[in-house]
Amino acid sequence: MKKLMTIVAFAVLAFTFAMASATAEETAKVFKFYCSQCHGLEGKGDGPNVTKDFPVSPRNFTNAKEMDKLSDADLKNVIMDGGPAVSKSPMMPPWGKTLTDADVDGLVKHLRTLCKCKGKQG
Repeated sequence: MKKLMTIVAFAVLAFTFAMASATAEETAKVFKFYCSQCHGLEGKGDGPNVTKDFPVSPRNFTNAKEMDKLSDADLKNVIMDGGPAVSKSPMMPPWGKTLTDADVDGLVKHLRTLCKCKGKQG
């Protein structure tokens, strides 16, 4: 019985790690598809859609000083509702009807990885 419990525990642990890895991989795909066109693959605001006549400068997610001013809720709001909802550019579309809550939560975590910051708490 003890051996069976150990095997089950390892299986659950392995499944948990596999799911976390798949989630990170899926988030990277979501970022690449929806965000990198303007924000760039590395999040520096230099995506292929950004040309010299692009009307705004997309946020550089690697700028910790600026990203630290934003809470996770701020990031989630702009992703879900778009730039105009937070008095920013209409070039930032709302993704709330396209992405799942899990996708958005994953993107917020990904942005925190890019900036290497925790953001404004609260």
